[in-house]
Amino acid sequence: MKISRVAAPACRGGESPLWDPETGKIYYVDNIGQKIHSLDLSTGATSSLEVPSLITAFVLRKKGGAIVALRTGIYSIDLDSGALTPVSMLPMPQPVIFNDGKVDCRGRFVVGAGAAGHFDDPPPDGGIFVLDTDRTFRQLDAGIHFSNGPCWSPDGKTFYFSDSWLRTVYAYDYDADTGGISGKRPFVHTGALGGLPDGATVDADGLYWVAIYQGGKIAAYRPDGKLERTIDIPVRLVSSVMFGGPKLDRLFVTTIADGHDGGREERDAGSLFVIDDIGVTGLPEVKYLG
Repeated sequence: MKISRVAAPACRGGESPLWDPETGKIYYVDNIGQKIHSLDLSTGATSSLEVPSLITAFVLRKKGGAIVALRTGIYSIDLDSGALTPVSMLPMPQPVIFNDGKVDCRGRFVVGAGAAGHFDDPPPDGGIFVLDTDRTFRQLDAGIHFSNGPCWSPDGKTFYFSDSWLRTVYAYDYDADTGGISGKRPFVHTGALGGLPDGATVDADGLYWVAIYQGGKIAAYRPDGKLERTIDIPVRLVSSVMFGGPKLDRLFVTTIADGHDGGREERDAGSLFVIDDIGVTGLPEVKYLG
């Protein structure tokens, strides 16, 4: 196994890594820096696109471009021009904002929301929402303090979602036909690993891989919640993970430079990392179908 810093733009707040097999690019966002970055793995070429506010989620769209969650709403974005088109506004007053989001097996965009600016003691004012392929927007759950890490088991029947402030990842039963969730139960608690569960993904064998923010590591859990392995990362504020590369056998890791815990500044904080020879493969991400 080899951990390397990728020669790509660093971020104040790196998040949402996403591999696009059609273009051979890995995308990721700088939420605080308000940018979308991309790296062409075959050429090493990078590009950056500015957005007008905090960006917290990025998914590709089947019809072209992408869907992004900005501070108060969801927009489609043209990745050439940067032009934004509103899709749905957050149906809650500030200071609640969108956070991490992913696309389910039927092409719906599922996104969390949580309290903004209350990192020490956030109120449970957030929730889980879904943007259907017909652009209907509805709420799936409430009472979330700080939302993170949505992803699904390989068969699409289990939905994982973190309330980071509670240091808890939850599992739900997921109905792919309706996009509904039920049967919420605790899946894992990350307090013993020294940090909060942040961005996550699931590999082809069903292991749940999650960034441990403030803990400087990535943890992989079996479907029964047992810890399979941990990988130390040379930055404390690890934020998200995603498998990429032509064989989906490289684990890309985003990190954060501008943390909220008053911790020390670190060399390479905010960099994009990649883990090679990890011994597992990921699953291709679905594009939003709306």
